[in-house]
This record gives sequence, C-alpha cells and structure tokens, in this order.
Amino acid sequence: QRQRLKAVTIVSAPVTLDEPSNALRINAPRLRALPSTDTWDLLRQAAGLEVHQQGQGPGFASDASMRGFSSDHSTDLALWIDGVPINEPVNGHAEGYNDFTALFPQAVAGLDVIRGPTSALFGNFALAGTINVQTLERATGSTLSLSSGSFGRAETSYLTGFDHGARGSGVFGFRFARQDGFRPNSENNLEQGHVRVVHDLSSSTRIDGGIELYDARWRSPGFLGENEFTAGDYGIVSNPSDGGFRQRAQERVSLRVLFPDGLWRTTVYSTQARWQLFLTIPPAGGRFEGTGSQTEEEDTRYGFGLTSAATWSLKSGEFTVGVESRWDHSNYENWFTTARQRDSSEALLDASQLSGALFASLDDELTSRLRLSVGGRFDLLGTTSRPEDNSSARVSASHAILSPKTGLTARLTDRVAAFANVSRGFRSTDGVISDPTLPLITVWAYESGLRVRGGRSTASVALYQMNVSNELTFNPITRGSSSGGASRRQGVEIDWSVPLGESFATDGSWSFMDAIYTARVDAADDAGAPPIVLTGLRVYNAAKYVGSSSIAWSWTIGAHVQVAGNWVGPYSPFDEPGVVLGGYGLLHVSAKARVRGMDLEMGVRNALDRRYPEVVAGHLVAPGEGRALFGGLKVSF
Repeated sequence: QRQRLKAVTIVSAPVTLDEPSNALRINAPRLRALPSTDTWDLLRQAAGLEVHQQGQGPGFASDASMRGFSSDHSTDLALWIDGVPINEPVNGHAEGYNDFTALFPQAVAGLDVIRGPTSALFGNFALAGTINVQTLERATGSTLSLSSGSFGRAETSYLTGFDHGARGSGVFGFRFARQDGFRPNSENNLEQGHVRVVHDLSSSTRIDGGIELYDARWRSPGFLGENEFTAGDYGIVSNPSDGGFRQRAQERVSLRVLFPDGLWRTTVYSTQARWQLFLTIPPAGGRFEGTGSQTEEEDTRYGFGLTSAATWSLKSGEFTVGVESRWDHSNYENWFTTARQRDSSEALLDASQLSGALFASLDDELTSRLRLSVGGRFDLLGTTSRPEDNSSARVSASHAILSPKTGLTARLTDRVAAFANVSRGFRSTDGVISDPTLPLITVWAYESGLRVRGGRSTASVALYQMNVSNELTFNPITRGSSSGGASRRQGVEIDWSVPLGESFATDGSWSFMDAIYTARVDAADDAGAPPIVLTGLRVYNAAKYVGSSSIAWSWTIGAHVQVAGNWVGPYSPFDEPGVVLGGYGLLHVSAKARVRGMDLEMGVRNALDRRYPEVVAGHLVAPGEGRALFGGLKVSF
C-alpha cells in the first residue's frame, strides 16, 4: 500500500480513471518531441494553453490563460516546481507574477495540468488551475544538447547525474540560450542552472534537496500600433534603451518519512529575485492610455516557505492533512526615466505578506464503482505596505477564506468513468502591494465529464462553469487595472491521446468557451463621459476556443516525424469593449532521427508564416514570431 500513496507536497499522482476532475498529465517524451522556441511555447503546444507572449524576453513573464482567465503574466495560474510555489505575492507589476522561465526544460520528468481550483493542495493564484512540475530524481551518464535556428537563436544544455540506488542519486544541469529576435532591438540571453540530489537516510526516510538558478537579460523593441501591425512594420523600435534583466534563485530541502500505512513529507524553501525593466509605452487610445515616457520598474525580493502534509492509507482510500505557510518581502520602485536616467518617482514601496493555510482531503470508495473526494483549505493572508520614505503610515490588512472541494467519480465500465466536482478558489487582487485592504478575487467552479482509458489510449470530455466575484481587468501593456463586478465562464474541454497502429499516434487538447461579464460597469477615462457598461460583453482576452493537436509517425529505425498545430479563436482585446478579433492557427513540423549514436532534430515553427498578434491591448500590439527554422543534436555518453 505504501507504493500507491501520493507524494502530496512534491508531485501529484498521474491522472487515473478515478480522478474526479479533468486534469492532463504530460510526460517528458511528449514535451521533448515539440518544436518549441521557449518554455511558454512548449506549454502552448503541449497542453493547449492559450499563451500570449509580450515580446520582451526570458524573465519577462508572458500571459498563459486557462478557461478564459486573461491571466496577465500568468497570475491566475499557480505554478509549482518540486513543491515550491513560483507565483510572487506583493508584486507591483502584477500580483502573483508567474515566470515560467524558472522551469529547466531538459530536467522535467513530467507535469500535471490541473484545470480549475479542484485540488486542496494549492491555494492562492490557483484560480484558473495549477501546473505542477516534477523534475528528474536520478540520471546515469551525461547528455549534451546543441541547437540553433532562425533569428540568431542558439542554445546549449548539459545534463548529467548519478544513480547509486538507496545510497543516493542526483541530477545537475546547465543551460544557455540566446537569440537576436525577429524584430530589431530584441536580443536576449538566458543562463540557467539546476541541481537535485536525493539520499535515503534509512529504508523509510529520504532527504531531497534542489537549487534552481537563472539570469535573463533582454532588449525590447516595444509595441506597435494596430495600423503598423497590419502593415507589417515590424522594424519600428519605440525606444532603443528599453530592456531589462531578471535574476532568480530558489533553494529547497524535502524530507519524506514512510510509516505503517502512511507517508509524511515536509518541504522548506527560500527564494530570492531581482527584476529591472525599462519600457516605453506610446500614447494610444483607450482608458489605459500610455504616457509616452519611458518607465523603470525594479523589484527586489526574498521569501521563505514551508509545506508539510501526512497521508494515511485507508481500507479503500486515502486521507491527507497538511499545513502551508510562506512569507515574502518586496521592495518595489517605479520611476519615470529618460534613456534609463531617473527623472521622478511614481511609486516607492516596501511590502510583505505572511500567509498560512490548513488543508485536508479524503479520497474513498463508497462502493466498488463509486468514489468520493472531499476536502478543502482555510487560508489566511496578512499584507503590510508602506512607502520607502515613510511619507505616510504603514497599511496592514488580513483576509481569510474557506475553499471547499468536492468530487465524485463513477466507474461505468472498466474503461469508462464519469466525474463531477464543485470547488472554490481565490487569488490576491492586483494592487495589494499599495493597498492591502483590496478584497480577494474568488471563483466557484462546477465541472462534469467522462473519461475513457483503454490500453495506450485515453480520452476525456468535460463541461465546466466558473462564476467569478470581484472580477479583475488588467491591461498587460500599460499595466492599468480595475476590479469589481462579476463574470461567468462556461465551456467544454476535449483531450485525447490515441495510437493509430504501430507507427502512428495522435493527441490533442481543446477548449471551447463562452465568457461574459455578468455585472460590470467601469468609469470612463474622460471626466464627464458616460460610464463604460461591460455587462453582457465578452471577457477581455478570453478566446472562444483554444487548442493544440498533433499527429506523429515513428519507425523502428529510430526516425520520428510530427506535424502539430495550435489554434486561438476570436477574442476581445483588452480595453476595446465589444471588439472581437479573428482567431489564428499555427502549424509546426519536426523530424528526429538517431544517427551514429546522436539524436538529430530539425523542424520549422509557424511553417505557414502566419502573421498573428501575441497581445493586443488599448490599440497596441505585440506581434508574434514568423516562420522559424531550427535544428539540433543531442549526444549521450
């Protein structure tokens, strides 16, 4: 029974027929088969996430959206890597800033995409869902990877490790990536390191430690006007001195103890980061109009956290109870600048947040074909903010929230199961770094569906509805935000992974959605103008459909060819109420072969050279990358 217990604070169990929610498990071979240019593009193709890259560089978090949450800088998604939360509280740029660059792609053993706030293990920022990443525990030998491609792209990574069984194992990696970019003044560089070491102290006790490091630097071409984008004037640069850097480190130690019919696991971690950005936003129409001035943002932070949980194996199920706590401190500065020289300050803040949670879940069989999952968590968040110069008094506020989770699974046959769940989720509101009294954004989520599993084939279909209170609208380009009102998101999700004979296979993940504001009125930008009524209109940046599909051919000689695509349906851009932009699709082709002990790869991303916008907001556009060729080799020794 010990072998079936979930390592609750580090990894989630692979998706099974008995799961009461629509989750997606993605393994390492699937991730490595995709012709992606970076971590964001990897998730867009692998998990069918709606991703809008902001055209700055690695370290500047892009927008990953799930179930219609616009998720500026992916703040509506919780990201965990080996038991460490990546979202950043008290962030002046975007509360819950979520940088997927922290993920070391070559070291990923697998990841779970948990849709909706269905898991009791994840709290703040798991509004739309959670991406839970597990890295490799052990490796033998070494692997050197080299690749290059269009727009001056070059990357090298080295992964090595050891496996001494119970005496210990480890994985070490280094990665360097750079590119000139498809627009002028868009060069960027990334250096990244990964360490994980595991050692068995006894037959029942294991200690597990890890370090994640990266340094990213970029130059920024800025944004285009809609007319410039339509005309294909990609050579325009807003300000040659725009750009920035980000440095991040995290350290983790986990202790796992097996006891009769149970498992206890505790993870402690610390994080440090510094981020500086210079960006010029040209004046444009819309309520979040740019100033035309260059601004500087600098965020210096550190934090500590702990998660501890115990799981008991019951006669026909499992019971888990645990605690979670974290403390984060941020020093945030926002300046008006000219060619990176400071003119005047807009915000100088010193803030911290202490949070704690108690969570529990019970998973038990009611009958041989009926399984109940019930649980929840109680979270308490306390935030404190004050100006750096002490020009005004310190402001503190606390928020408490109870988030119940209930799910039911019915095995209709040995291969088909029906599931349903109801859950509540939440996230901190943007702006709490300056006003801790702002209320939490909350959601009630409802889901039901069918899952089929037979042999190597899996498929699922799910219907969902998510009702949001204190809806937040955030312009990702100009950083203006407003909250209040309510919205409803409802739709259907379809996933499949099906082999077609011995040599062919297809998989895909699609979501079709209707997202509207059910009660929302915003003040007009101009004094005396009538208010902007959003009630009944589409939620900003929520596409009518989003998905990815692929078909692959494999031969026993070691060759592999894949044709894949991802699609984004029509959506309303930020700050353009009632406007609906057309959708787009991107085609990707890749091939791999093993030759003389080397794995060779070549391919093309956006093979049809489709012109598309990554982000549209307030009549400003961050264009997407055109056709990009790539090639590489991997040598293991």
